[in-house]
Amino acid sequence: MSASGDAKTWRPGTVREAAGGIVALTIATFLAVTTEMLPVGVLPAMGAELGVTESIAGLLVTVYAFMVAVLAVPLTLWTRRLPRKGLLLATLAAYTAGNVVVALAPTFAVVAAGRAIGGVAHALFFSLSIAYGSRLVHADFTGRALALVTAGASAGFVLGVPLSTSLGTAVGWRVAFGVLAVACAGTLVLVALLLPAVPVAAPDGADHPERRVRRGRLAMVSVANALVYLGQYTVYTYIAVILLAAGLAASGVGPILLVLGGLGLVGTWFAGVTLDRRPRASLLLVLGVMVVGLVALGLAFPGFTGVLAASALWGAAFGAVASSFQTAAIRTRGATPDLIGALVNATANIGIGGGAALGGAVLAGFGLGWVPFCGAALVLAGALVVLLARRAFPEIPG
Repeated sequence: MSASGDAKTWRPGTVREAAGGIVALTIATFLAVTTEMLPVGVLPAMGAELGVTESIAGLLVTVYAFMVAVLAVPLTLWTRRLPRKGLLLATLAAYTAGNVVVALAPTFAVVAAGRAIGGVAHALFFSLSIAYGSRLVHADFTGRALALVTAGASAGFVLGVPLSTSLGTAVGWRVAFGVLAVACAGTLVLVALLLPAVPVAAPDGADHPERRVRRGRLAMVSVANALVYLGQYTVYTYIAVILLAAGLAASGVGPILLVLGGLGLVGTWFAGVTLDRRPRASLLLVLGVMVVGLVALGLAFPGFTGVLAASALWGAAFGAVASSFQTAAIRTRGATPDLIGALVNATANIGIGGGAALGGAVLAGFGLGWVPFCGAALVLAGALVVLLARRAFPEIPG
C-alpha cells in the first residue's frame, strides 16, 4: 500500500499491509500527546517563572483541553469534505507553531495563546487519527490497529513527557517546548512520506430507527469516556505536585514519570491482545484496576513508597483506556468514523480540562490528599456506565 497512492483507489488491508501508515500515525500521536501534557511535568517551574500559582498554571492544561472539547465536533463537520491527509498535515504544522509561541512567550497570557493554537490543532488531530487508524485496516483488525496508534499516546507518557520534563528541569521549560517544536516539524515530513491518502467518509446511510439506536450507543460510550478521563486528569494533572509532596526531589520527577509511563505500555499491550476478542471484560478489568490504584494512592499519601506503588498500578491500567474507548465508539457505527473520532476526542478533552480544573479546586479547597479519592470516584462512575450499557459495550466485537 503506497503512501503516495490515490485515495480513490486505496483499499484497507491487514495490520502488516498498513504498517507504514500506522507507524506514521503512532509517531504523530506520540508528539501530539507530548505537546498536550508537557506542562504537567514542568508545572512548578512554569508557574514560578511566569509568576502564577500552580493551580493557575494548571489552567494551561484546562485551556488546551477545553479548546479541543468545544471545537472538535464543529471543526470536523466544517472540514468533512477536505482531503484527510492534507488536513492531518495542517494540524502538525499548527502544533509546531503553538510550541514555538510557548517557547518564546514573555508572559503567561502569550503562553496561553500558544497553547490555544495547539488546542485547535488537537481538536482536529485526534478526530482525524482515530478515523484514519480505523480506515487503514479491515474491520476485523480495528482494535489492534487503534491499539498500535494509541501506543504513540502511551509513548508520549513513557518517553515524551518524562524526557521533556527532565530537559525542562535541566535547561529550562522553554527549551523543552522549542525541542518539541522541531520534532513536530520533522514528523510533518515523515507523515507526508509514509501515510497513505484515504477517501473522505460518505454520510451514514442507515435507516432512521437503526441510526437512533447506534447513536444512543455512541452516546453511552462518550459519557463513559468523559467520566474516566475526568477522573484520570483530576489526579494526573497534579502528579508532579503529588510526587514532590511525597518527598521526591525535583530532579527525580522526570525519571519517575518515565518509569510510570513505561508501565502504561503494559496496559496498551493488554488492549491490543484483547480488544478484538473480549473488549467488554477487558475494559471493566482495566477500570477496576484504575479505581483500586487511585484509592491506594489516596490512602498511601504522603508516604513515598506507597505513592509510587499505587501510581504504578494506576498508570499501567490507564495505558489501555484510550484504545478501548476509541474501538468501542467506532464499533457502535453511530456516525461516520471522522465524527466518531471527534466525539471521542471532545469527550476525552472535556475530561482532561475538567479534571485539571476540578483537581485544582480540590487541591486549593481540601488539600492534595483528597485529589486521588475524587479521581477514583469519577473513574468508578465511568465503570458503572460500561457495566450497565451492555449494548454499547458488547462482549463480542461488533
